[in-house]
Amino acid sequence: MRSLRLRIAAILIGAIVVVVLVATSAVLLITNQPDPGRMIWPVASQIIAIDKFYSQQPLGGDTPPELDSLGPQRDDLTMALRQRLAQAGIDYPVSVYDKAHDDTQIAVVELAGEQLGIEFPTNMPLPREVWFLLGSWLGLVVLGVIAVSLFMAYRVTQPFAMLEDAVNSVGSDGLLPHIPERGSGEARQTASVINRLSERLRHAMESRMRLVAAAGHDLRTPMTRMRIRAEFLNDEDRIGWSKDIDELELIADSAIRLVKEEVSRDASAPLALDRLLTDTVEELRAQKLAIQLGPVDPVELSLPPLATKRALRNLLINAATHGHGGTASLTADATQVVITIADRGPGIPSDLLSQVFEPFFRAQPGRIQTTPGAGLGLAIAREIVERADGRLTIENGAQGGLVQTIRYDRQRFQAAGSA
Repeated sequence: MRSLRLRIAAILIGAIVVVVLVATSAVLLITNQPDPGRMIWPVASQIIAIDKFYSQQPLGGDTPPELDSLGPQRDDLTMALRQRLAQAGIDYPVSVYDKAHDDTQIAVVELAGEQLGIEFPTNMPLPREVWFLLGSWLGLVVLGVIAVSLFMAYRVTQPFAMLEDAVNSVGSDGLLPHIPERGSGEARQTASVINRLSERLRHAMESRMRLVAAAGHDLRTPMTRMRIRAEFLNDEDRIGWSKDIDELELIADSAIRLVKEEVSRDASAPLALDRLLTDTVEELRAQKLAIQLGPVDPVELSLPPLATKRALRNLLINAATHGHGGTASLTADATQVVITIADRGPGIPSDLLSQVFEPFFRAQPGRIQTTPGAGLGLAIAREIVERADGRLTIENGAQGGLVQTIRYDRQRFQAAGSA
């Protein structure tokens, strides 16, 4: 947003400064045009100086050649020059003529019995004081333009800045923060729109979560009736019905658990992440799941213990059941903590990787389901990790299989031992 403000301010400053410079240049061009009327005083000053220093001495010399061929007399300039000399107490015969071969003028004055020709200046530069005043004026104009442009750029981009801040402030729950409705009219209107959008999103998410939770709870009653009725079936049919009912219960429980993860936050506490990963792997190995433990660096972060363990279990079970076994490792350095779970399965087609965190996602036939599952494990794991300011990614490994990676930025966490 700062770059946008600077660009808008630069455009305004450039446009106004160019206009001011063009106008100033035009004024200077006009004022520097030869104007005989403005040259009366310089010519009169020369005559006064000559009268002062040479009035007692003959000037000598012949009449200048240009006096032999003069154009018409300029009565207006002659009268003006005589008036200027009269103000100085000088009363010499003086006349002003146009030159015959160009557009300049010459004053002919009789001094000490001789005629003297004094040419009118064709270009009289502005005094240094005028240039100083002009430069000061331009400097003040530029400073004023910069101040006004920055202010206007701020006012124009304020609604965009509010949008940027609102988007950057979106939490892991996907909700926008409340924005104070103050400032300019555009800013207040933008804040009002964002607040209404945030309120609608919140209501929509709450409605969705209530619907999922209610559906999960309501499914328990018919499933209980189905389980009771299945007891009256023969053994072969009862086993099939029981498996189907168990899977339905698993789906309902997973849906309710996902909703709970979205609406609740476990308190964070200093957690030895290496020990948690080791214990979780050992628990799953005790359940005959094909999970191996790779290199593990000791590290301690402030995380919600129960939720973090649930996320690790979901990812490890996913690797063991769908990926034909996997290996979990943990590396930690000064900048980040990385948990990697690599399995030995066939991987997921590249065009389906973007859908892997969607609820009830199945990658059939690329990944074979060997145990019952609701298809919500990865969605729950990502919800937990992102709520703890972490990042969960899934990609195909270079040597095959699937690689699940959790990354925590250590700058966002305060280890218990560093306090």
